[in-house]
Amino acid sequence: MALAFDEFGRPFIILREQDQKTRLRGIDAQKANIAAGKAVARILRSSLGPKGMDKMLQGPDGDVTISNDGATILEQMDVDNQIAKLMVELSRSQDYEIGDGTTGVVVMAGALLEQAERQLDRGIHPIRIAEGYETASRVAVEHLERIAQKFEFDVNNYEPLVQTCMTTLSSKIVNRCKCSLAEIAVKAVLAVADLERRDVNLDLIKVEGKVGGKLEDTELIYGILVDKDMSHPQMPKQIEDAHIAILTCPFEPPKPKTKHKVDIDTVEKFETLRKQEQQYFDEMVQKCKDVGATLVICQWGFDDEANHLLMHRNLPAVRWVGGVELELIAIATGGRIVPRFQELTPEKLGKAGMVREKSFGTTKERMLYIEHCANSKAVTIFIRGGTRNKMMIEETKRSIHDALCVARNLIRNNSIVYGGGAAEITCSLAVDAAADKYPGVEQYAIRAFAEALDSVPMALAENSGLQPIETLSAVKSQQIKENIPFYGIDCNDVGTNDMREQNVFETLIGKQQQILLATQVVKMILKIDDVISNSEY
Repeated sequence: MALAFDEFGRPFIILREQDQKTRLRGIDAQKANIAAGKAVARILRSSLGPKGMDKMLQGPDGDVTISNDGATILEQMDVDNQIAKLMVELSRSQDYEIGDGTTGVVVMAGALLEQAERQLDRGIHPIRIAEGYETASRVAVEHLERIAQKFEFDVNNYEPLVQTCMTTLSSKIVNRCKCSLAEIAVKAVLAVADLERRDVNLDLIKVEGKVGGKLEDTELIYGILVDKDMSHPQMPKQIEDAHIAILTCPFEPPKPKTKHKVDIDTVEKFETLRKQEQQYFDEMVQKCKDVGATLVICQWGFDDEANHLLMHRNLPAVRWVGGVELELIAIATGGRIVPRFQELTPEKLGKAGMVREKSFGTTKERMLYIEHCANSKAVTIFIRGGTRNKMMIEETKRSIHDALCVARNLIRNNSIVYGGGAAEITCSLAVDAAADKYPGVEQYAIRAFAEALDSVPMALAENSGLQPIETLSAVKSQQIKENIPFYGIDCNDVGTNDMREQNVFETLIGKQQQILLATQVVKMILKIDDVISNSEY
């Protein structure tokens, strides 16, 4: 690359000549692609499991994020290679579909690519490897169906849901509070779940955070939390049996749409204008009072005169509330959003048992709690923690999101498999046994798939400070000897490999999705045999 100037003095760049470019084809292209995929998987491998390490990511503007969530790490990494971008998309797909297992799916894909490289060195065609992987993934998914266990739960007995969410949170920074956070996540999901249809709308769960306090202060609010306060400091801070008018129209005189000019040249004209404005405010406030409203929540602001009038008329008000919050308040209180004062009627008012303003610590920060709503289908998880930055709050939000997704998945399909690498080890044994039924070259690819499945428990053992090969061999032999698929890696050094005793569960659909997505992406990478790039590739 060189900088040159044309006859008019304008600079332009001369790129490398075409004959200096290289074109990767065949086995070279496939090996280059595999190397790129393995590089991404290697980054996340050390973050797997309850003892996994965290990654610190620094953004272009100096923002720092600390996380061990696979989707978050890959989302914030600056990836140029197209194959590496496929691995990022893989993690994102797992996050969108399941919400958990984003690190494990990338580690599994990396292991499958590593095994594929060995098969390519043996001279096996990539298409045969891809077909073998496809067959092996079907065997693994069917085996998971057979060993999965169902558990029954209801609104009063939700302990199994809590145990599964605790498994998800055990690998996060917030694991010291995993019991209370898992319970909060399960209660939030059950509050908005439609158990008859087995469906959960996570949009009804709002997750808010405020720096300060400690993580143990995190609470579940059966209602809405708004990061606003009363518009006037002398307005009441607590309103019981509130009738709420939800407005998107401003408390101010109407403005003409055309250009206008008002000339005021005498005191009398000014007084007339002031009285007219006051009459507008009076009528607006009176309309709210006439329909029985005891609290006004407005999307727009209002000036000091309207604020003063509202306070004197004993009508508390909140201003500058965002559109999303307004919608959630309307859903929770059973009210209607009113665009004009003329359309305000008693039927359109929302109802809440309690509206209160709460201040935090010695700061002047206040928030509004809207609780005991008429329709409690909207809830808020309020996270506290951290000191002066929001790093801890943001990581807790990501952890809570994973727990909410796991609880939702269990309500949709209440089948579980056991964690700690137990599911991968039993699938590895099942796939290895099934390989004997295939006489062709695919047999090698199926056995390679079984070996790749072992990489997850091996990474768990390695990250926990155990001897990986020795630990995996011991657990594998225990599963074969006793024919019990519940033995996994004792990451927390409890003293038993039985994941039932340790209460380490994972959702069946989450584990199946991991295997299917990883196989799908690896097949795609193996089928790419032509890459054009610069010689520095």
